[in-house]
Amino acid sequence: MAIGGWRGATGVASGVGRGILGGDGCQEPVADARSCIDVKRSVLLLVLMASVMLVATACGENGLLDGVGGRTQEAVIGTTTTTAFVLVDDVEVAPQGTVAANSVLWLNDGLEGEVDGSQTEVIARVFNRGQGNRFVQSSRAEMALVLPGIEFPRVVPRGVIWITSQLVYDTASGTIDTGTSAAFGLWEVEPYSVDEGRIGVLRVGIAPEERLAEIRAEVVADGLSLTWDDLDYRYELFCRESLAEDLCWKMAESSTPLVVINRS
Repeated sequence: MAIGGWRGATGVASGVGRGILGGDGCQEPVADARSCIDVKRSVLLLVLMASVMLVATACGENGLLDGVGGRTQEAVIGTTTTTAFVLVDDVEVAPQGTVAANSVLWLNDGLEGEVDGSQTEVIARVFNRGQGNRFVQSSRAEMALVLPGIEFPRVVPRGVIWITSQLVYDTASGTIDTGTSAAFGLWEVEPYSVDEGRIGVLRVGIAPEERLAEIRAEVVADGLSLTWDDLDYRYELFCRESLAEDLCWKMAESSTPLVVINRS
């Protein structure tokens, strides 16, 4: 911008000189050589002053390039800043290869005989509904009541159609098992129709005193196991070998309170 201003000043000086002075000599009605010289000096002085003013306009405190960045910014993005990013809190955008967990079918949503009440009441009544079985199909709401703060991946692999959810009991006492307190299944087919259609299982238990500082990965038979601790719980996510490893990690890293997923 400043360089352009300097070039503009030069153009004005030469143009004015030629327009008023003509070629190399004076134009009429100048009478003699002394008058011609005086006129030339006066015109040149005016031209020089005009040139100085133009250069001063083009330059700021920091020289010829002062303000160039600011003017370029105004020309490219304007003086009002806008953003092309969408806030995650406002719009849920799942990573590539995944979908939001609340966009798939949860088998036990709207479960007949769904229990509400205090934690103790829900534990006892769900156990009775399960007729003494260790794994009892339970709704998300029941699981959130029994295990406050329990988390689940916010995203699941694309292709998952169903999610099953179960509370896990110590059948001898009728209380929640501390080793495995809850289990979730991720299914690409109708649940329990074909075992191979279950591509992932998330087990949740009470975290031991010695907590894991980060996600621990372990290759196991038929797949990959990721284990981590968060607040009061330990999570173990098993992914079948048919599932891409990065999708398994995306699930683990997107873990969020189940109540948040229930509300979204």
